Amino acid sequence: MKLTEKMSYLKGLLDGLEIDTSTKEGKLLVQMTEVMQEMVTCVDDLQTQVDDLTELCDILDSDLGDVEEDLYSFDECDCDDCCDDDCDDFDLDSDELYEVCCPNCGETVILDEYMLEEGSIDCPNCGLNLEFDYFDDVELAEPTDSEE
Repeated sequence: MKLTEKMSYLKGLLDGLEIDTSTKEGKLLVQMTEVMQEMVTCVDDLQTQVDDLTELCDILDSDLGDVEEDLYSFDECDCDDCCDDDCDDFDLDSDELYEVCCPNCGETVILDEYMLEEGSIDCPNCGLNLEFDYFDDVELAEPTDSEE
């Protein structure tokens, strides 16, 4: 039996007892019944809200699972050069990290190669634009006799 059904049963019992509401005990029983009825209504409303939120959480969990699957499934390579496991497009372990100290506030900023290739980044602490000269495995060659 649901809580609302139990409360209706109790109200029926109380009405069947023909309580004299002019006595202290009668007034007490009637007031307790009214308070219990309000509590049952509140609990019923809360249960409805919990059910709605549970359904919403299930939907969000499913959607998040789809997003995680899309983001973290690195089984397929998007490049046109290969069709096997030799592709380094998704090799997260190969990324090198660099630390840069902001000359304005002294905050240490950690950068990856992609951020360095961009050429600049704003300091997350003070907002100063930090500029970089980044050369990826480029060695400066000594001038040869023919270039002089």
